[in-house]
Amino acid sequence: MYERGGRYHLAGLAQGEIVVDARRVRSTRTADGSCAETSWSCTPWAGITAAIERVGVEGARVYGFACFDLAAQIGTGAPPADGDETLAHMIVPGLEVELGAGRAVVRAVEPALLDAVARVLAAPDTLADPVASPVDVRVGSDRYREGVESAVGDIAGGRMQKVILSRSVVVDFPVDIAATYELGRSRNTPTRSFLLDLGGWVAAGFSPESLVEVSADGAVSTQPLAGTRAFTGDAALDAKLCAELVSDPKEIFEHATSVKLAVDEVTEIATEGSTRITEFLAVKQRGSVQHLGSRVMGDLQDGRTVWDALGAVFPAVTASGIPKRPAYDVISELEDGARGLYAGTVFMLDTDGALDAALVLRAIYQRDGRTWLRAGAGIVGASRPDREYEETCEKLTSVAPYVVRAS
Repeated sequence: MYERGGRYHLAGLAQGEIVVDARRVRSTRTADGSCAETSWSCTPWAGITAAIERVGVEGARVYGFACFDLAAQIGTGAPPADGDETLAHMIVPGLEVELGAGRAVVRAVEPALLDAVARVLAAPDTLADPVASPVDVRVGSDRYREGVESAVGDIAGGRMQKVILSRSVVVDFPVDIAATYELGRSRNTPTRSFLLDLGGWVAAGFSPESLVEVSADGAVSTQPLAGTRAFTGDAALDAKLCAELVSDPKEIFEHATSVKLAVDEVTEIATEGSTRITEFLAVKQRGSVQHLGSRVMGDLQDGRTVWDALGAVFPAVTASGIPKRPAYDVISELEDGARGLYAGTVFMLDTDGALDAALVLRAIYQRDGRTWLRAGAGIVGASRPDREYEETCEKLTSVAPYVVRAS
């Protein structure tokens, strides 16, 4: 399920699947069971484009995700020890339901599916309101503070300008992910949201920013958010925190450097002179936090695809670092394992060729019998370990109070 602009897109019963690992792009067509495989190096986007053309169904969208760890492979030519780990997964659905504005649109490959969905929509089940089992996020403080100190030292030594350092919080009870999404969505104000069970990942998230939007006519837009204060619901306190945010030199520097890199990345795939900043240093309320936000736009060059646009900005500068390559190395050294879906993207490719990709943050994750939350903070030379740890707590609070125990 992918939400944008107040509309919910639900997709399932894959008619085609595309799986990307560190070496290959593999595609499968359900109707005849046929498979195809191509190798890739440096970048997988051309292989993904060809695979979608192969397994696509007329009138159907494409839904999927790409893990943060895909970015570390792009351009290196050196696959990780586990070269078979799925880094991206897409489906062409045989069933789609689009909900919004009091209207449902159902598309299915078989008439019987249309009838079944119509019966559900006509008489939906009445479910009990979900009850939260809040998760304590104030754990692991010493290790995180030590990581921030190390990253600040790397920045002072010239290794990079900025890095987003994250930490995970384990959820030690069984979780109802769908109910957690329902409750969490009612308490959040995301720009996009999602719920998925695909490729071994089960997750629900309330994305604060779109990674990239590419319209059918080639307009490219990305929305970096960097610079954070809590958003509490207390009007007087939130106004005070907002005033701090817009005047804090550290937060403004962190944001401005992120916007500069976003401009450079969009310029790479945009027609000459079309890159522009259409919004700058606006305050965006996103669940339990408020951010500084900007928007960078451009017009896609002839011969470039929506996947080129995604590749130009992936992963988001606001979830990686500046420059990105040394930031990946520091993230690998200081964080507790591979990020997986965190700081990756969940996306939808529309029937007209438009791409909408959300940045995966403010989410809950399940994989291989584990459930966890994750959040990070942008580390620059002026960062203080106590404040950066507090920022991760503020972000985790977008999800942690609304986790629902599985019955």
